[in-house]
Amino acid sequence: MSRRLKVLIAVVVAIAAAQLIRPDRTNPPTEASRTLAAQAGPSSALAGILDRACADCHSNNTLWPGYTEIAPLSWLMAYAVNEGRKVVNFSEWAAYPAERQRTLLAESCSDAGTGKMPGVYTLLHPEMKLSTQDVETICAAARQATAVSGGGH
Repeated sequence: MSRRLKVLIAVVVAIAAAQLIRPDRTNPPTEASRTLAAQAGPSSALAGILDRACADCHSNNTLWPGYTEIAPLSWLMAYAVNEGRKVVNFSEWAAYPAERQRTLLAESCSDAGTGKMPGVYTLLHPEMKLSTQDVETICAAARQATAVSGGGH
């Protein structure tokens, strides 16, 4: 058996074995009244933008496309979602104190404005790309939250 064939067989076996390692891809239950959408109101442009562009990594409503079944993409997506939910989970918005909510909105404005978020994920999901107007809506909500709190100096 040639060396190339042995390497090819080893690679195929490794890829097949990797499929056996299945990350948790569950979505925790969501209480609708705790979400940012419920807090912001049903007609909130902010809630709509965050739901479209951010929910896959920053909510309990992650959509798990077919490619998330295939290792190592399954591992990367599960890791990104877990980390994203740790940073901010818009499904658990009511659990954050008001000051933390203001900080999270300001960070969302900054991350959206610099293109950090939603980042490279838009290569697979171009519908999640934020327009200039989307970024302005997020930043306006951050400014409004700060002004309402009396934090605008």
